[in-house]
Amino acid sequence: MSIDESTAARVAKLARIRVEEDALPALAAEFNTILGFIEQLNEVDVAGVEPMTSVTPMRLKRRQDAVTDGNQQDKVLANAPDAREGFFAVPKVVE
Repeated sequence: MSIDESTAARVAKLARIRVEEDALPALAAEFNTILGFIEQLNEVDVAGVEPMTSVTPMRLKRRQDAVTDGNQQDKVLANAPDAREGFFAVPKVVE
């Protein structure tokens, strides 16, 4: 696949990037270089290769999935301009 200047201009417009007319040939060449690299990657045989999450084999840290209230009600309410009885106090907006 080859990208010409009109396609490069269209891609730039879709990406909302202003590209001057004299810079379009360089942009098209850059797109072609990127697509060439992707074609090289597609030639690699990856059948039977396990996906990696890291370069070094390691397990991710896990924690128990437990719901808590955070035990920080006083700290949170300290930032409120008006707090009453453990809740944020807001002006009445509906009659």
